[in-house]
Amino acid sequence: MIRPGGTIGILGGGQLGRMLTLAALRYGLKVHVFAPEADSPAFDAAAERTCAPYEDEAALTRFARSVEAVTFEHENVPRRTAEIVGRHAPLHPGAAALATAQDRLAEKTFVAGLDLPTAPVRAVASEAEFAEAVAIVGRPAVLKTRRFGYDGKGQVLVEADTDLSQAWGTLWGAPCILEGYVPFESEVSVVAARTATGEFAAYDLCANEHRDHILSMTRVPAGVSPETEQEAVAVARRIAEALDYVGVLAVEMFLVGKHVVVNEIAPRVHNSGHWTIEGARTSQFEQHVRAVCGWPLGSARRLGRAEMRNLVGDDVETWPGVLAEPGAHLHLYGKADARPGRKMGHVTRVEPD
Repeated sequence: MIRPGGTIGILGGGQLGRMLTLAALRYGLKVHVFAPEADSPAFDAAAERTCAPYEDEAALTRFARSVEAVTFEHENVPRRTAEIVGRHAPLHPGAAALATAQDRLAEKTFVAGLDLPTAPVRAVASEAEFAEAVAIVGRPAVLKTRRFGYDGKGQVLVEADTDLSQAWGTLWGAPCILEGYVPFESEVSVVAARTATGEFAAYDLCANEHRDHILSMTRVPAGVSPETEQEAVAVARRIAEALDYVGVLAVEMFLVGKHVVVNEIAPRVHNSGHWTIEGARTSQFEQHVRAVCGWPLGSARRLGRAEMRNLVGDDVETWPGVLAEPGAHLHLYGKADARPGRKMGHVTRVEPD
């Protein structure tokens, strides 16, 4: 158990690392952020900063030895980096959970091994294998790179008139999977936390809307039946326990009728959980800090009907109007350039049930 006044380390310096740092400060902890980018938003709030490549073993060793536990804010941290850090400090979640979630084939294989519903999938390593997979899975389908895809990057929709050779070339010949299309009504997610002793707490199911493959809005409650929500939470808990997970994770799912189909696992705090900062008794960021430090989890109880909207690209220019709106909670991430598709902040609104 890490006592208040101790130091935790975070690999990655984006907005998730920034909000984790702010949550740790609330509990009297210090934070050391390790990130390759000099303009990392989390550096603004951290007590200590290391700006170095993830491949710099000497810098990673110094970083790990300066803290009492380490976590990460995104799943694209190289596994080798996680293993080096884990030799010198407790790493939560562990390298195995990271490796499972950062490779889509490993992730789908893991979920299927738990007898949980997921989209049909085939491994694809060449254009010939791609054509064979399409013949088996059918169209429509989605071709995705096995690694480094997020917010719609690294994937292409395969429709009835899609030229397979052109689609394959779009992803640079990287190792891929082909996923069969799931005829879903909506997209939902469970954000939950688990400790090393097995304590588990899940927030209410989130209903998510995307624009250009990027999360645009999250609403809670999700408006599904209690039975469907219980099923979704049970799926997330089974995944967390099978990974021996420590920290907050999100399980993204498709809603098909009254049942859920697993889409992806995010081994970290998640965009669809940002509403918890104002909308729950304990935010997902505080919950993650508690789990990493070996503390009891807080209450995940919802405080009202919550809506979270992302500010993407030029949306951030609406900030004066948001500030003038009673009851709107504005979060800006401190990023200098409002590029198209870049998450610049979010707005949360919480109303009584």
